[in-house]
Amino acid sequence: MDLSTTYLGLKLKNPIVASAGPLSRSFDSMHQLEDTGVSAIVMHSLFEEQITHEIESMNHYKSYGTESYAEALSYFPNINDYYYAPDEYLEIVAKAANELKIPVITSMNGTTPGGWINYAKKMVEAGAAALELNIYYVPTDVNMTSTDVENRYIEVLKGIRSAVKIPISVKLNTFFSSIPNIAKRLVSEGADGLVLFNRFYQPDIDLDELDVKSGIELSNSYENRLSMRWIGILFGKIKASLAATSGIHSAEDVLKLTMAGADVTMMCSALLTHGPEYIGKVLQNLENWMQEHEYESIEQMKGSLSHKSIADPSAYERANYMKALNRYKLLV
Repeated sequence: MDLSTTYLGLKLKNPIVASAGPLSRSFDSMHQLEDTGVSAIVMHSLFEEQITHEIESMNHYKSYGTESYAEALSYFPNINDYYYAPDEYLEIVAKAANELKIPVITSMNGTTPGGWINYAKKMVEAGAAALELNIYYVPTDVNMTSTDVENRYIEVLKGIRSAVKIPISVKLNTFFSSIPNIAKRLVSEGADGLVLFNRFYQPDIDLDELDVKSGIELSNSYENRLSMRWIGILFGKIKASLAATSGIHSAEDVLKLTMAGADVTMMCSALLTHGPEYIGKVLQNLENWMQEHEYESIEQMKGSLSHKSIADPSAYERANYMKALNRYKLLV
């Protein structure tokens, strides 16, 4: 079977990429990921706050609204609590790029235009094959419009694009009025790929402490339905690579997202649950399914069940919502 695919202009041996997460903090686990078959690794994120937390624009956005609650700024972690300082992060990137035979994609997480963006140049110098831009931003200002939010994404991308020549992907969230339009705008401003979707970790309330707390729950396969829908809709309509993330746990998940139109599928939770060696099982199951169904390559199936390829595209649209509710009604 030919499992190869192309993502961000990079020729990859298969469509499974290790997404940003704890496993990229260890050389041992990165080597394991390579040995067991992943085609590329996205490094854990380097945060804007780590690079420069004294820039005027950052101080504004971090302190906005804190006059109503004096301890609000304490919710930001101490810069020294991050796993790696920026210079250490670059050393990790350089070593990984030098030792691994698969592409190393760095990740930057920020929300404002500013001098921190120039740090992307140092990532290129360290050997990054591409850069994933993760704009994890939750608007809380009632006066900020949807256009304001979208423009923030565009401005951060433009800053990164002006700083580096390597491929850039933008990790999107689902909270846009028109995902196709923001996707088109980002590609027109220099994004070579889109990663769908970022998981916004939701707060919880501790009833004993009477406080709002943060936490992380690993994904499950059901969560890839959102990526499947929008990758299926975007496939063939924008000139950019498409990556599926969140809820990729099995060969079946990889197959479904590939048929929707994904160039790669990114795993994190599955690897944290089962370990790097799990990749070998997924790849074997992938090959078995392709052989059984007489597929010779990943490219052969890519986008075959996308919005523009299927006989009834309403399956991706409003009609599917109506059919689903009606089918449930008939069952009960």
